[in-house]
Amino acid sequence: MLLAFGTLAGCKKLIEIPANPPTQITRGQVFTDSATTISAVAGVYSYTPGGSGIPYSDGFFTLATAISGHEVSGGYDDQAQFFNYTLTAFNSSLPLLWKAPYTEIYQINDVLAGITNNGNLSPSLIKQITGEMKVVRAFCYFNMVNLFGGVPLVTTTDYKTNAQLPRASVDAVYTQILTDLDDAVKKLPVTYPSAGHVRANLYTAIALQAKVNLYRGKWQAAYNEADSVIKSGLFDITTTPIGNVFLEGSAEAIWQVPILNTYQGSGDANYFVPYSSDQTPGFIVTESLLKQFETGDQRLENWIAFNIINGKNIYYPAKYKDVQPTSPATGYMMLRLAEMYLIRAEAAAQLGNLTQAITDVNAIRNRAGLGDSPANETSQSAVLAAVRKERSTEMCFEFGSRWFDLNRTSKDTKYPANQQAPAVLPNWQANFALYPIPQAQIQLNSHLIQNPGYR
Repeated sequence: MLLAFGTLAGCKKLIEIPANPPTQITRGQVFTDSATTISAVAGVYSYTPGGSGIPYSDGFFTLATAISGHEVSGGYDDQAQFFNYTLTAFNSSLPLLWKAPYTEIYQINDVLAGITNNGNLSPSLIKQITGEMKVVRAFCYFNMVNLFGGVPLVTTTDYKTNAQLPRASVDAVYTQILTDLDDAVKKLPVTYPSAGHVRANLYTAIALQAKVNLYRGKWQAAYNEADSVIKSGLFDITTTPIGNVFLEGSAEAIWQVPILNTYQGSGDANYFVPYSSDQTPGFIVTESLLKQFETGDQRLENWIAFNIINGKNIYYPAKYKDVQPTSPATGYMMLRLAEMYLIRAEAAAQLGNLTQAITDVNAIRNRAGLGDSPANETSQSAVLAAVRKERSTEMCFEFGSRWFDLNRTSKDTKYPANQQAPAVLPNWQANFALYPIPQAQIQLNSHLIQNPGYR
């Protein structure tokens, strides 16, 4: 099959594509030298709406999970189903969350197959690219397993076999994720292989490991990995103003990809940001989220905006403000340092190291212009509540953080009951923690079994 090279020219500076990269070549020609191989790699990292490459930067992942987590309300018909928990397998928007990552995974598997035992490429280049591709594949599966539960594990380009794969267990998917990341850690260098933080380096892999292990309740591993990223000295949360965190070149970006869209800005902005100051936002920040922000919180001032409609402030998400392309450009944030502080804080609290947890919470609060947390360091529940509160304000509208937090801890009694999904999300039931498998996929593959609670 042809690889998607059409989007690559715009990535030239960031991922060091050689002059005159190919636009139409057969698969057999792709991996004959380093230039065409790097072009294939660029296709994995590149994203333009409607194209191939990094999934989810069209903004729908953010939208769906923000609605499900009641960070925003709004939308009609199929979008409203995510808010009301009336989601069905026939929802017309649902396939966007399934198809995009599998398209990306196919590209990744094709690159891995093309470079393995390839005598045209140097061993060091093969090693580097293998590590990078496994980070991106792990990222795709991590998000899929949190959206849908166990999903088919596709690790080859044999489409006939892949089309009939059954769902793997959740444990099997996580095993694949961690296997990929463990191998990536062994192969990737500390230095980024190109300008910016587009292509994965060692700490991209370690940061994703920390996130995965936090979700799996492997507290010591999550702590150690987040600690390693924080202490690397490569990233900083103090030198980039909060208003510029999501612009290219952010000092706290661990992994940040360019938005390649000539006519529009980011997908997130085009979903959330009104086109004029007198337009009612299509998706409105909920009162429950607004109440989490304290007076003077710079995150409220910079990441949430409002239009005055009929004399009332109507708030909308504004981490990404680029309805049109901007200068300096917005970069789509995949992983950033603030999340590592919050991962280390939560893991520390779970391990009983409450002093470290509060120290990390305060680092995030102070950066936002707030004083230290009032949490009592003698109470694990109070410290976990403080971590949860900061996660809700720091990580709002980012890769489903709020939605996943509520779901992954719904059975952990160490968190206060009033912060858990049953209390926070009206009409929530345990089955709603996962989305249904799109019905069209079940019709195509009879081996797929639907999630409980959906028909």
